Amino acid sequence: MEGIAGIAARIAEIRTQLAGFDPPQAAGTTAPAFESALSAASAALRTPEGVPAELVKYGNGRIPEAALAQVGDTRHRLWAPAATSLEALMRAARADGVTIGITDSYRPYAEQVDLARRKGLYSQGGLAAKPGTSDHGWGMAVDLDLDDRAQAWMRANAGRFGFAEDTPREPWHWKYR
Repeated sequence: MEGIAGIAARIAEIRTQLAGFDPPQAAGTTAPAFESALSAASAALRTPEGVPAELVKYGNGRIPEAALAQVGDTRHRLWAPAATSLEALMRAARADGVTIGITDSYRPYAEQVDLARRKGLYSQGGLAAKPGTSDHGWGMAVDLDLDDRAQAWMRANAGRFGFAEDTPREPWHWKYR
């Protein structure tokens, strides 16, 4: 695991350095295509549980703001590839006349503890993951504000954007894979 985490940390450092670099465009290429390829490469580096290796070094619910990306013009933040995919998903939904809102995204550890206290643990019939195990704590899950039409749209289309409805009893919870 140290090897993967070390590689992921180095990739994160390189991405930070590249963020300030604006190379001239070669014919037929675009900066978004490069960023997309870079995101896809780093997304492939995951633990067996599916956690991005670049986030493992921080711990669940302890990811610094700089390691997360804002989702559009909202106050919500996710792991960068998840944020990018969610933005694309929401644009596609809007193009189909469907409105999708976000009610929750990255959840720091202290917030996970508070939620478990207030709503109970999922394993005991509540609505919260055991603190330190939440997909929200990795910046890989969102809770969405969905009416019936938006829920149907998500079920039909979310997979194209890497999102899955994976938590029984929580149709609003969508995880990025």
